[in-house]
Amino acid sequence: MLQMKKLILLFFVFIFSNAINAQVEQSKTGAWYMYFFKHQFKNSQFGVQGDVQYRNWNLGGDLEQLLLRSGITYKPKTTNILFTLGYGHITTGQFGDSKDTTTESRIYQEALFPQKLGKRFHLAHRFRFEQRFVENQDFRTRYRYNLFLNIPLNHSDIIEKTFYVALYNELFINGQTDIGDNRTVELFDRNRTYLGLGYALKPSMKFQLGWMNQKTVTWGKGQLQLSFHHSF
Repeated sequence: MLQMKKLILLFFVFIFSNAINAQVEQSKTGAWYMYFFKHQFKNSQFGVQGDVQYRNWNLGGDLEQLLLRSGITYKPKTTNILFTLGYGHITTGQFGDSKDTTTESRIYQEALFPQKLGKRFHLAHRFRFEQRFVENQDFRTRYRYNLFLNIPLNHSDIIEKTFYVALYNELFINGQTDIGDNRTVELFDRNRTYLGLGYALKPSMKFQLGWMNQKTVTWGKGQLQLSFHHSF
């Protein structure tokens, strides 16, 4: 009898998990269109940076997220580490025909550590801590670690008219599992793995086209990414 109860429980867990997965069509390619900006104030250790991202469940029209984010940066004189204190506003849409959305306000702190290995391997480690105010949820936090790698192809550095390979992997960990009203999430939130080709029109203007695979606890999905990285 105990074994039968376990089998029944596993069956309903299986059905429930598949119902969740069915909400997101994993075989359909999504697309993210992104603009990143950064500016260092003249003769100052302070600056600004941020990004605007229009994310779609498909190639366009089915809103996944509209993300607006910006922050104040600080670079100590004795190190190449860049610190940021910022704010983001996120509008999230549902997969499919529904036009319902939820909103999130987010405060974040991050540290970016650039590193160069040999002549061509440009690494960067980004640590980010987020405080999240998600609509209809309790206050949440999240930890993120992103490892970036850029490899220039036709030059030893990313200078004017350089093609380069761009890779990254980012891991997201929730700070707590209870989100209110007897709802819970896993500690593991998601993982993103990206491979792309970049072109530096000049060091301050770079374009990237690539493919990102995102995996959560309940689904995984491929995303086309087109981005413009602008320093001014």
